Amino acid sequence: MSAARCRWSALLLGGLVGCGGERDFSDLDTYLDEVRLESPSPVDAVPTLAPHPVFSYRAALLRGPFSAPASAGEEGWVRGEPRGEPDRQRPRQYLERFSIEQFEMVGTMVGASGAYALLRGAGAVHRLKVGDYLGRNEGRVVSVSESRVEVVELVPDGQGAWLERPRSLSLNTHS
Repeated sequence: MSAARCRWSALLLGGLVGCGGERDFSDLDTYLDEVRLESPSPVDAVPTLAPHPVFSYRAALLRGPFSAPASAGEEGWVRGEPRGEPDRQRPRQYLERFSIEQFEMVGTMVGASGAYALLRGAGAVHRLKVGDYLGRNEGRVVSVSESRVEVVELVPDGQGAWLERPRSLSLNTHS
């Protein structure tokens, strides 16, 4: 016989020997009967919990963590001039539904009515001119050149004022 066959035979024979015979479980049955007869221990009363203070989330009005801060130089945040909110009565344009980060400039067009920027995003290529709006933060196109679109966004500073934040989209030459 081969060595592997001898090992399997020994393992099978050992398994059969371990399965045979009656076992005495009387001590286990006695212990379980004692446990069943004991009265259950009383349950502690539920502690009363102190109410927690209400937290009101107000960071929705602040800039996103991955957006550049509006600044004058390298000092960081600069408080804007206090003024009313942006014009909420102005009809919204289609591209204001999307974040400005979703768009890339893919070209320009010059027509009789001026220069247009071609931006790809939101599933299509869109044509914008100076004065059109883009992005969720009241972004207004302020200039269009052959290689860049300049946008000024109006963002709250979290202290009741509004800041103008310049953004630009450069021409993507690899598209």
